[in-house]
Amino acid sequence: METIVFDIGETLVRDDRHWASWADWLGVPPHTVSALVGAAVTQGRDCADALRILRPGMDPGEAYHARAAAGRGEHLDETDLYPDVRPALAGLRSLGFRVVVAGDRTARAGELLRAMDLPADLVVTSEEWGVTKPDRDFFTRVLEVSGASPEATLYVGDHPADDLFPAKSSGLRAAHIRRGPYGHWWADHPDVMETADWRVSALTELPALLGGAGRGKTPAAPREQHASHEQHAPREQSTLSEGSTLPERPERSAPSDRSRA
Repeated sequence: METIVFDIGETLVRDDRHWASWADWLGVPPHTVSALVGAAVTQGRDCADALRILRPGMDPGEAYHARAAAGRGEHLDETDLYPDVRPALAGLRSLGFRVVVAGDRTARAGELLRAMDLPADLVVTSEEWGVTKPDRDFFTRVLEVSGASPEATLYVGDHPADDLFPAKSSGLRAAHIRRGPYGHWWADHPDVMETADWRVSALTELPALLGGAGRGKTPAAPREQHASHEQHAPREQSTLSEGSTLPERPERSAPSDRSRA
């Protein structure tokens, strides 16, 4: 393994502020938004559907820009990072890995993240690239900046359909983190367990897990799991609870639709 690439929302960044700000904008209690987001997650839907339920017909992308114009736009600072982010990223770099942050976020989020001076070699967002996950072109760009072959590049994320499956179908290694609503709810789904090369509950587990697969060392052979996203559609018996299905490719109006976007 040579390069470790991290998703942003609910992998590095907590989404508390994001959803609270939407609740404030829409004039509803934060717990209402959180409950609707949770419902969307368990149904395998885009969590931006929570906003559409509260305001039928609302375009979250247009609303995002309206919020920014009103001086209530996106904000990120150190308090939004999970506490294991800096230790994990710094630990991986000390082992000789190239560390990249690349996820579905706005260009503004990219600016804010770079201003935090994270221990990473590159921080970039989907809006800056002009392509969002799970589009294969996003992972093509990941490999372009990785500086390593697909089998020597690991993508770390919480969302099965946006992170895990498309990364694997693009030939990368993949680690699933049990974090955030998608990460927790789908962590033990058979398709997730079968596909992930590693499954972790904290980013600080990665340096120890990958220490033997560092730069200049031969990584363990990857699993033969490079099927397309469609081939990873949930099997009839692969449900976590009655009526639950693995999340499908979400339709988004803007990179900021979903909290992790």
